[in-house]
Amino acid sequence: MLYYLFDFLHRHYNVPGTGVFQYTSFRAAMAVVTSLIIAQLFGKRLIAILQRKQIGEGIRDLGLQGQMEKKGTPTMGGLIILLAILVPTLLFAKLDNTYIILMILSTVWLGLIGFVDDYIKVVKKDKEGLAGRFKMLGQLGLGLTVGWVLFFSHDVTVRQYLLPNGQFSAVDASKVYQDVKLMITTIPFAKNNELNYGDLFATAGDFFNEYYAFFYIPIVIFIITAVSNGANITDGLDGLAAGTSAIIGITLAIFAFVSGNAVLADYLDIMFIPNVGELVIFCTAFVGACVGFLWYNSYPAQVFMGDTGSLAIGGIIAVLSLIVRKELLIPVLCGVFLIENLSVIVQVSYFKYTRKKYGEGRRLLRMSPLHHHYQKLGYHESKIVSRFWIVGIMLAVITLVTLKLR
Repeated sequence: MLYYLFDFLHRHYNVPGTGVFQYTSFRAAMAVVTSLIIAQLFGKRLIAILQRKQIGEGIRDLGLQGQMEKKGTPTMGGLIILLAILVPTLLFAKLDNTYIILMILSTVWLGLIGFVDDYIKVVKKDKEGLAGRFKMLGQLGLGLTVGWVLFFSHDVTVRQYLLPNGQFSAVDASKVYQDVKLMITTIPFAKNNELNYGDLFATAGDFFNEYYAFFYIPIVIFIITAVSNGANITDGLDGLAAGTSAIIGITLAIFAFVSGNAVLADYLDIMFIPNVGELVIFCTAFVGACVGFLWYNSYPAQVFMGDTGSLAIGGIIAVLSLIVRKELLIPVLCGVFLIENLSVIVQVSYFKYTRKKYGEGRRLLRMSPLHHHYQKLGYHESKIVSRFWIVGIMLAVITLVTLKLR
């Protein structure tokens, strides 16, 4: 909103200083500062309200060190994250940008699903929360919407450059180009690293070649569901999910910046995505929200984000990755989420297998998800979180290295 106000003042009245809002870097800086301030101010008040209404986390005794001390800690703190993301985005981003609209929709959509789940758990005192099938239905609906927009919207394009041999390329810049509707993504660690989803079905006949949206959209649904659930599972220790998500958010902000800048995209020899640079404002607001939330969520936590926050931040990361065409890098970038997810899947599968084969269930880990395994081994909670953050930073660096390591 402020962008349009200052743009109007700059163009019609030439008010000194208003032109600075034309710069993405300035608006991104303002977004992160604003999100930090909102998280600080709103967080303190929300925690007081939740404590007054006795909206606290119910703890199931799993025999973990310090676990029962957390009983009654306010939850639904994800509202802090949502507000700290949405307000700066609405203030500083171009709201007619398709990508910004998609991110606002994704944030509200999954935040609402998580809020309903938390409300049923802590207010209605139903430990099961929102039924799993309704969560899945909500994630499926968002995946369908995001996939449909990315595939069919004419505002979602990539720049193709005309090469001397008459062919078009997404990375070899020249003065002759056109912005086209093309569903391509980046293959990490490969030289000519653009994969066209349509090429996967080019030899399957005209029907599959023309309607491969029916294959692309399920991929989008799977990615959004997997990453949002991964963030949800990771949210089991103070500061773990928020800190890891902030690291991922910084990485995605860099990808959005270089992919949305024609000069940098040319220099790095990566695909240029028109209008995607506006997502830097959203990404910085997201990072600021996660860091601001850590003020209250770091050990010992004064508030938990609950599903309100964890489902939303996972979905945000997934949709951002899809928009900047880096979804194939998710297993690396979101490696912490992935290993947490896999630890649960492997533990449950092995338990069922051994129970069927030997008559009793056996476990590979002391407990799943993985962070609880380390707790059972005697590691302090803050040490586990710090080391997971370090792993997250290492994975983020590896992800960024793919910009040139091909």
